[in-house]
Amino acid sequence: MAGKRDSIVLRFGIVYFGIVLLFVAVILRIVYLQTAEKDEWLAVAAKSRKTDIVVKPNRGNIFACDGRLMASTIPTYYIYMDTRVPALRDKDGQLFKEKVDSLATSMSAYFGDRSKEEYKSMFKKAYREKKGELRIYPKRITYAQLKEIKKMPLFKLGRNKSGLITKEMLRREKPFGSLASRTIGDIYADESKGGKNGLELFFNRELIGMPGVSIRQKVANKLEETVTIEPINGLDILTTIDLNMQDIAEKALVDSMRSFNAGNGYAIVMEVKTGEVKALVNMYQNPDGTFTENKNGAVSDQVEPGSTFKTFSLIALLDEDKAKIDEIIHTGNGIWEIGGSLMRDHNARKGGFGDITLAEAMHGSSNVGISKMVIKAWGDNPSGYVEKLYEMGFNEKFNLEIPGNSGPKIRHPKDKARYWSQTTLAWMSIGYETQIPPIYTLAFYNAIANNGKLIRPYFVKAILKNGEPIKTFTTETIRKQICRPSTLAIVKETLLGVLEAPKGTAHVVSSKYVRIAGKTGTAQISKGSSGYTAGGKSHQVSFCGYFPADNPLYTCIVVIREPKNGYPSGGGMAGTVFKSIAEEIMALKSNLKPERLKLDSTKMFPYMPEIKAGYAKAVRSVTSGIQLNIPTVNANWIKSEANDSTMRVEPLKVYKNRLPDLHGMGAKDAMFLLGQMGLRVQVTGRGKVTAQNIAAGSAVKKGQLIQIKLD
Repeated sequence: MAGKRDSIVLRFGIVYFGIVLLFVAVILRIVYLQTAEKDEWLAVAAKSRKTDIVVKPNRGNIFACDGRLMASTIPTYYIYMDTRVPALRDKDGQLFKEKVDSLATSMSAYFGDRSKEEYKSMFKKAYREKKGELRIYPKRITYAQLKEIKKMPLFKLGRNKSGLITKEMLRREKPFGSLASRTIGDIYADESKGGKNGLELFFNRELIGMPGVSIRQKVANKLEETVTIEPINGLDILTTIDLNMQDIAEKALVDSMRSFNAGNGYAIVMEVKTGEVKALVNMYQNPDGTFTENKNGAVSDQVEPGSTFKTFSLIALLDEDKAKIDEIIHTGNGIWEIGGSLMRDHNARKGGFGDITLAEAMHGSSNVGISKMVIKAWGDNPSGYVEKLYEMGFNEKFNLEIPGNSGPKIRHPKDKARYWSQTTLAWMSIGYETQIPPIYTLAFYNAIANNGKLIRPYFVKAILKNGEPIKTFTTETIRKQICRPSTLAIVKETLLGVLEAPKGTAHVVSSKYVRIAGKTGTAQISKGSSGYTAGGKSHQVSFCGYFPADNPLYTCIVVIREPKNGYPSGGGMAGTVFKSIAEEIMALKSNLKPERLKLDSTKMFPYMPEIKAGYAKAVRSVTSGIQLNIPTVNANWIKSEANDSTMRVEPLKVYKNRLPDLHGMGAKDAMFLLGQMGLRVQVTGRGKVTAQNIAAGSAVKKGQLIQIKLD
């Protein structure tokens, strides 16, 4: 019995002694690791743990005034393949060999940029060369595309088995393409640099947000990332831009610029009472003939405004009691010599205006008439004229949200930096020798429409956080009154006369749908130190005004620079764009409801619709589609005439070498018909043909230029 107990004690002692030895060994090993191998293992730990990794915040969105998204940051991805992962090399590459064919088939079918064999060859070559980063597809892909790729053979097994690597890149997207793209602005390719121009730059601090911090370390042979400081996403921007108005303005301007082969042009629409900019278009012609927004010229380009500036000379004359609106001016034959230079009226070749009133000088845009009145009033004191402009606010720079905006440059006689000549005052009075960005001209016309109150144009209504405004922007008044109310009343009536008076230069701008008031401008463009005639004459045409004239809602300016086709005309070129914008905006804002046109049981239409003249087969196809029966006429080309209940259709005679009557045709049919005759066509305006420069029935030759006007 004693022997058995001694045996147990012995065995227990041996086990206990062994445990003690192991414990001592562990202690010694820990001591050794913490002393002799400390630096080595700390280095290994450092390799598997990375701290202070920047976590990028989401850049804020930019919205239109109705909440539609204009700019947003979305993730995109480059996709790579690491052919060195152990799973692809295991068992002599069995997994790779089994899946490479089906993977190549899927990639080729999905992207279509390479054949199956080309993809297969690429994968096999990278596998042989043990490439760590084979770029599978050269372009960025969307998250939706990435999800589809992850479903493909091999890649659906996950990163560790397939070697699929993704690199996330952020891209700024503009869902509405070119619409207001320069107003919105761009960001740098390196997103950390933020906005490059436009609102993206001005509000970069608000949009960019605050980065966070994370730690990345290897756990169980997997890299895991833990965010220690959460990023703060950027704030959102709610703009004043109305995308529908922006679309209307951009289309009208580009169509006109294309027709006149113009170098660049601007169009701005502003809400009269608030100063909210509803549309801003800056278009420049590219070498290939297309048009894009290359810079914010409407707010940065200091250009001579031309005759649109005569309105402010008129305000100065009337407000200082230097002239009466019905005062007679002797303009003679339209040529006036002053300071050794000749000033001409646009109708000087036809004998000029003769004796006209100040109102008629404005209606007809007489350079001689306006300049003579200004010289009569301030010829011996030009500082008085300039000081009056300053009093109106012309020497102030607005704090606009578009970086790079420039203020007006209105010269002063006491400024020794620039020479004040005997002709400076005369030319300044009609819009030369001054530099004013188009948005400033617009703002001062807006003051006229706004009963004399000059307000700052602005582009942003609010800064949002999680959809709620944390800062709002409202109307800012620059001048409570730019002139006396009595002066304003006369000026408003005069601007109506530009369109409606017998001698008005803008009859073509007059609309039967909305009453417009404004002023035309046609100016030669200076070539800097070379003057106005170097390399041939170049022009800027413009129209600035407001609508509806009796209760103004919107102010608009249209500027077209360097038109190469047609005769330069503020009314015929810029004015027709203004008219189109005004009509379409008022139609957009119309309160006319469909029920007001409700049909009765006896009529398909409440009134007989107007049908353009044109190709008979096309006309019949459209009218039959809307169940409108029109008389049948045996002719290839037809024209129609309708009243409230009936329509008369008759043949349109077309001869081989004689010009047909194009009145009532749309541009497409008119250009097709004239093109068949081998004629060159120049089109102005939009709508249907209302005028042609060569009478119907006249003999024409192949290659002859025909000008048609649409309205």
